[in-house]
Formats: sequence, C-alpha cells, structure tokens
Amino acid sequence: MARFTVARLANHLAGVPALILAGGLGTRLRAAVPRTPKVLAPIRGRPFLAYLLDQLAEASLRRVLMLTGHQADAVETTFGGRCGPLRLEYAREPSPLGTGGAVRQAIERIEDQLILLLNGDSYCQADLKAFHAFHRRSRADLSMVMVRVDDAGRYGQVRCAPGGKIVGFEEKTASTQPGWINAGIYLIQRHLVTALPLGQPSSLERDWLPRWTQSRNVMGFASPGPFLDIGTPEAYAAAEMFFASSARRLVKRQAAG
Repeated sequence: MARFTVARLANHLAGVPALILAGGLGTRLRAAVPRTPKVLAPIRGRPFLAYLLDQLAEASLRRVLMLTGHQADAVETTFGGRCGPLRLEYAREPSPLGTGGAVRQAIERIEDQLILLLNGDSYCQADLKAFHAFHRRSRADLSMVMVRVDDAGRYGQVRCAPGGKIVGFEEKTASTQPGWINAGIYLIQRHLVTALPLGQPSSLERDWLPRWTQSRNVMGFASPGPFLDIGTPEAYAAAEMFFASSARRLVKRQAAG
C-alpha cells in the first residue's frame, strides 16, 4: 500500500519537492531595504517569500527546500520548520555558488527525480498544476514558465519553436518591445542537475540554460501571469499594488467557484 501511495504521488505535483533560490545579495534593492534580505522584503506586512509559499501550498506541494546564503540566519529564523501545510528545510551555501551551484549542492538532499525550482525574488501567478501536467506530456528534461511583458528588453526574451520547444534566449536590450520572458519557475529532471560540477559557482541562467536548449528537450509553458520581479527599488515599490490586485482576483475566483 505504501508503495502504491508513493508511486501515485510521483505522478502529481504534491509529490514534487520545491526548491527556492533565497540566497541572493539583493544589491540593487538595498536602497529600499538596506538591512533586510531581498526575499524578506516586507510587502503588505508580510515578507515577500511568504507569497511564494502561499502559492506552493495552494498547489498542494508539501516539501520546500530553501537555498540560502546571504543573511541565511534571518531567513531561517523568520520561517522556521513549517509554514501552514509546508515542511521547510534549508540548504545553506558555504560560500556564494550562484544559482547553478546552489541547486547542485541542494540536490544532494533530495532523492526525487523531478524538482520544482523558483527564483526567490520574483512571482508569477502561474497554474503550477497545469505546468506540471505540461511538463509530463512534453517529456521534457526542463520546462520553464514564460510570461509576456510589455518591456522584454529589461529581462531578455525567450525564443520558442512551434510547439513550445525553447531554442534560445535574446540578451537584455535597450528596446522596450513586448515579448515572452523567463518567469523564474522551472520543473527540472534530476539528471540535469547532477551533471553540474559540485561545489563550483555557476549561473543556471547564463551558463546552463543556453547549453541545455541546444542539447536537451527544454520546453516553454506560456502563462498569462501576472508577473512581478522585486529586484529593483522601482519594481519593489509596485509590489503593494500587485499583491493587493492578486488578492482581489483570488476572492473573485473563489466566489465564482
């Protein structure tokens, strides 16, 4: 019976561990929150990270591993070992490893063949259950949530072939044209992560995603959003209105359902 339960969970998002990149320095945001880690920046009386955890709990996830580094003690003290139905664990960097190195270190704590990875400084109101179903249907090595924004030049655009296969990325430009961008939410098969060098700093976005698009099945899942990145003081200033609007949308959905 136990084996049946584990196998069944493996086919649903509830059985997938979530990893959150929560160790960044937040250099650009220091003007707005000089003494607070970026992931703990207060929004409507709550740390930003709490909104990501709400999203995971709503999607029925149960295990979350925080990848901490800068001011790790503050993150761990704020959230402890549980947040609602979520069991929280922490994988602290001994020294800055970048996004790729941090994920490679953390995978040693996990036996699962699939992980959900989220950036800790951005939020996209994506349907995570539909995203998981898309990843399984596509038999992807990695799937990425994409969102369309008015100013893609700030982030760099994702280039997709017909059918959703990601074939490349365009670098940030001075242009303010709309386009599809990486929303910072991924489903990644374990074998991709374990192939990374252990203990060596690297960037998932700059070093590995461009390589994987050429050699692996990397798919893009289009989400209507909305999307928020709190990496700059200007974007952070818009966060209050963003989550106030999100709360109103949630109330409307619940009333309609």
